[in-house]
Amino acid sequence: METEELTTKVNGIELCYALNGPTDGDPLLLIMGLGAQLIGWPIEFVEHLASQGFRVIRFDNRDSGLSTKSVGDPPAAMDLLAKALNGESIESPYSLSTMANDAVALLNFLDYQSAHIVGASMGGMIAQTLAIDHPASVLSLTSICSTTGAPELFTPTEEALEAIVGDTPKSREEILKANVIGSRALAGPLWDEQYATLQAEANYDRSFCPEGVGFQIAAIAMSGDRTSRLTELLLPALIIHGAVDPLLPLHCGLATAKAIPESELVVYDDMGHDLPSIYWPEIAQKIRKLADPS
Repeated sequence: METEELTTKVNGIELCYALNGPTDGDPLLLIMGLGAQLIGWPIEFVEHLASQGFRVIRFDNRDSGLSTKSVGDPPAAMDLLAKALNGESIESPYSLSTMANDAVALLNFLDYQSAHIVGASMGGMIAQTLAIDHPASVLSLTSICSTTGAPELFTPTEEALEAIVGDTPKSREEILKANVIGSRALAGPLWDEQYATLQAEANYDRSFCPEGVGFQIAAIAMSGDRTSRLTELLLPALIIHGAVDPLLPLHCGLATAKAIPESELVVYDDMGHDLPSIYWPEIAQKIRKLADPS
């Protein structure tokens, strides 16, 4: 599947985006996680979604990929996490609501007033925020490997936390090695080393911006707990989580499903904080079914 990457200006920044699937398909927006780029969505998974009749829209969040990067030194990630877990107030250049606004602005630029929204990890947090802040823009919500923002739910393993906020090596070879090790620390038993290696290379060569993670963590930390507002959502919702997720453990997915009324919960016993290829066809089918509840 050929993909053309384009850029547009929204909310005072440039967003890089890509379109796949039938031009007259139902719009489906994919939102990636912390520090991840639009290529973090495997093209084969995109193909499965396109085959279900979706016009698939992917984009680089601000401070990732080929989208606009923040100026200045990034906030200290570990300090921010500590403050958030202690309930302290946090100041950040932008919030998850800002990132949700970026997504809505992109949809509007593409002449879509609403779309099916799918987010993974931080992308799931943005997707939830989008549904809260812009309910008319969301036809359905799929939250994968994500959480409500309640601080008591954040209980990652030491290895998983190191994978997202650890020190960045200097050379390309060391960075690629560290990224593969980090991928393994986050994944479940279905981890694919060959795919992880290829993905690490593609990510580095397309855009390397470790500073962006600090800004994005700040956005997460300052945005707080969404639980009470999630209980007010009235829309088709699908919550997908791995039973062995070491970063956002299963109780994060359970809490999300409990918060969103009448949401469907799907738990994969051998999935960690990843999206194993064995489940791509099934997840695409479930998202299609969610879009067509009748």
